[in-house]
Amino acid sequence: MRPDLDIIQHWIEPGSRVLDLGCGDGSLLQYLKREKGVSELGLEIDERNIHACLEKGVNVIQQDLDKSLANFCDKSFDTVLLTQTLQAVSYPDVLIEEMLRIGHKVIVTFPNFGNWRSRVYLSLKGRMPVSNFMPYQWYDTPNIHFCTVRDFDALCRERHIRVMARTVVDHKHQGSWMIRQWPNLLGETAIYHLSR
Repeated sequence: MRPDLDIIQHWIEPGSRVLDLGCGDGSLLQYLKREKGVSELGLEIDERNIHACLEKGVNVIQQDLDKSLANFCDKSFDTVLLTQTLQAVSYPDVLIEEMLRIGHKVIVTFPNFGNWRSRVYLSLKGRMPVSNFMPYQWYDTPNIHFCTVRDFDALCRERHIRVMARTVVDHKHQGSWMIRQWPNLLGETAIYHLSR
């Protein structure tokens, strides 16, 4: 399991109803189902990932996150997840609002494009950064909305979204007092636990 997923699994209550948007191969949902007894549902667009979910016994629906979540009732899930997908959707603010509508709590993780590695790469090379953290060229990246920790904090304030917890970690998914002091500069992955 990816290290950021290990961090967020602690925020999910045993036996709860969990919706994972852009669930990938279903590894997190499989783990939560097995270890925490959650009632799981994943949304995924990629057919290979859907087959991987089904092979794992994970409930999954093929759905494009840019096409709305109107097929879900208000507060129909205890937790709605969006891990490392926020930057790849067309209307991230609308998706966050929809997640808060259908879930009592929301967990969002995203790469912090304001971290020092990105800033140094851009200032020294004059090109969009390419690294293990961001492995795509500017022309083939799935990332269409580059977001920083400060950007996301501002969105939460503007939309009156309650930040119950925030963890920002480095490329090894480790936190430190320095990252807590300067999350936008030093953090590479941001992990938020939200509610209304």
